[in-house]
Amino acid sequence: MDLVVRSVERSLPFYRDLLGPLGWHGISEVEGERGETIWYLSGPGTSIGIRAAQPSQIGPGYDRYSVGLHHLAFDAQSRSVVDERAEWLRGHDAQLESEPQEYGYTPGYYAVFFFDPDGLKLEIVHVPGHAA
Repeated sequence: MDLVVRSVERSLPFYRDLLGPLGWHGISEVEGERGETIWYLSGPGTSIGIRAAQPSQIGPGYDRYSVGLHHLAFDAQSRSVVDERAEWLRGHDAQLESEPQEYGYTPGYYAVFFFDPDGLKLEIVHVPGHAA
């Protein structure tokens, strides 16, 4: 999955620092189809790309209820990791949609919902028996 962001300079450090404690330690770059650099962050069994929006495509903001991505979730190994990442987010002035808490989606589902620098909704979640 590639995420298109307004500023790679702002978003790449955000994602790298957010995901590092979740086991996302790899980083590489490739050339995209328009000659742009795509930065890939690698985590447990997967990776995400961070690429800059084309200047002509930068609109007023992201609407997760339009066609496209609603939100993206990342697995945490424990509730304490969810809590620690929420504390990190608060310390970096990220907007939290909700504090870490249990949700009724499945037994033990514990998550924090928040927004990246461009307003993309993200989640860090721990579900007993499902963590990476």
